[in-house]
Amino acid sequence: MSSDMSGIGAIIIGDEITLGRREDKHFPKVIELLAARGMVLDWALHIGDNRQRLTETLARSLASDDIVFSFGGIGNTPDDHTRQAAAAAAGVELVLHPDAEREIRARFAERQMELSDVQLAMGNFPVGSRIIPNPYNRIPGFSLGRHHFVPGFPQMAWPMVDWGLDGEYRGRFNAVPTAEAAILVWKGVEGRVIHLMRRVEADFPGVKAFSLPFLGSEEVQRHIELGVRGAPEQVPAAMQAIRRGVEELGYTYDEK
Repeated sequence: MSSDMSGIGAIIIGDEITLGRREDKHFPKVIELLAARGMVLDWALHIGDNRQRLTETLARSLASDDIVFSFGGIGNTPDDHTRQAAAAAAGVELVLHPDAEREIRARFAERQMELSDVQLAMGNFPVGSRIIPNPYNRIPGFSLGRHHFVPGFPQMAWPMVDWGLDGEYRGRFNAVPTAEAAILVWKGVEGRVIHLMRRVEADFPGVKAFSLPFLGSEEVQRHIELGVRGAPEQVPAAMQAIRRGVEELGYTYDEK
């Protein structure tokens, strides 16, 4: 988590995701984009095309200090609800944003296409919004406070998230340096290492212990990936404590 203690969340919207018609690619990508800047994702939600549920979700997240990236539903078909839900959640009107209007008109002029009222309405954003430029087709997304709404198309969404991170959150880049290390504890049982994990966290308050069990396969025997992540200066000593504790429990291990 960043130095101002606010979290970072992602909301991935669309029936095509929740019904399994399309694979969600935004979740791993936003983790990648954040990691490249020394930031981490704290939570993520998948929501179908349900305006009431989306409004309720956004009302809760807008009331927090979290930074939120929302993917999908900002178009103008009947199953697109994000712009309307964001306005309702914020308690403001949905109006044509002048910067969005300029971008949309320029896009249609470039293509020498007639612009309808329905197409122009894609620039209707909640009052108080800022536009997020779309380098793919100039139909913008929008930011409302610390919430950033981009299309569901990856080729549009990901450069827009890049732009938002670099433009608004540079001060958070690498704000909390983090290191991680782990060992593979062969035939380990999670219940037997819980006390060790708690003791390490108490002795090294700058790190968090983690345990990832693997039930085993024909190729690899059962084991636990046991380690710590957190303050770089504490990780080596914390891992030494982990190794000693594992040996005391009678397990063998290998470095990961």
